[in-house]
Amino acid sequence: MVNEAKSQVNIKLISTIRPIDGESETYEMWLNGHLYEKAESLYLKYEEVQEDKTIRTTMKLGKEQALIMRAGAVKMRLPLNTVEQQIGHYESEFGSMPLVTRTKNMAFTRQAVSGDFYVQYDLLMGGQSVGNYTLDITFTEVQ
Repeated sequence: MVNEAKSQVNIKLISTIRPIDGESETYEMWLNGHLYEKAESLYLKYEEVQEDKTIRTTMKLGKEQALIMRAGAVKMRLPLNTVEQQIGHYESEFGSMPLVTRTKNMAFTRQAVSGDFYVQYDLLMGGQSVGNYTLDITFTEVQ
């Protein structure tokens, strides 16, 4: 059995999407989730509900690499790496579509059971950029 330290956290998530065509959109969510360590990696897990559909998200956090995995209403695997572009995928009822991420900036700071994770990346589908994405997450332990 792997040792796992798990804490309940409050999460503030700000997501900004700047599409190639169209207006920039920013979403802010306040969520409850869990932070846990497993095999010397830190994971943040939470659920969000969009249009009555649940999306379960697990994020593996790091300073130069991160991974966003989503399941439920949305199925996606999005690797992020500041050194080289990464290939992930997005699944829908129409099939699986490869995604490419070019991470421009990533920062991760942590103090015990609180921290901040910031990432800015370009998302490409079919070799074409669909936009620039920014994710800013702050998490604090539930008291």
